[in-house]
Amino acid sequence: MDSTSTDNLAKTDDATEKKNFILRVIQPGLAGLMDGSVSSLAPLFAAALSTRNSHTAFLVGMATAVGAGISMAFSEALSDDGKLSGRGSPVNRGLVEGAMTFIGAAGHALPFLIPYFKTAMTVAIAIVVVELFVIAWVRHRYMETPLGKAAIQIIIGGVIVFLAGIFIGKS
Repeated sequence: MDSTSTDNLAKTDDATEKKNFILRVIQPGLAGLMDGSVSSLAPLFAAALSTRNSHTAFLVGMATAVGAGISMAFSEALSDDGKLSGRGSPVNRGLVEGAMTFIGAAGHALPFLIPYFKTAMTVAIAIVVVELFVIAWVRHRYMETPLGKAAIQIIIGGVIVFLAGIFIGKS
């Protein structure tokens, strides 16, 4: 084999390895992070604003994080066995997606351990902003989505769900 053939074989192996990493880790992790970060906004902030109690908001946020993490883990693990799609072990994908869902939802629930409601709320909102930009960056880095487009898409979705939580919490 000449060096050109060896180089092409190495490039093919690298491309396959990258594709498998995206299919088996990044995609389920990104789906989990998006679900955990965005879908938990409405219940957490509705509970926070309706009770104005940090402890209650924390409990609702953590219950949402645990429930969503378990649900998404099972959903991903049972969605396909990985044989037809090439997405790898359903158990591994489920664990990745479930863990990232939990992390995404717990991230903005943890500030409600701060007993001062206004401080907790301010920190939680700041964490949501960071989470949304992290999601946009991961989409840009691994899914080859232009950063501006990824940020706009994620921010629009996050803002809509956040506003729903505010609207429900203040009613």
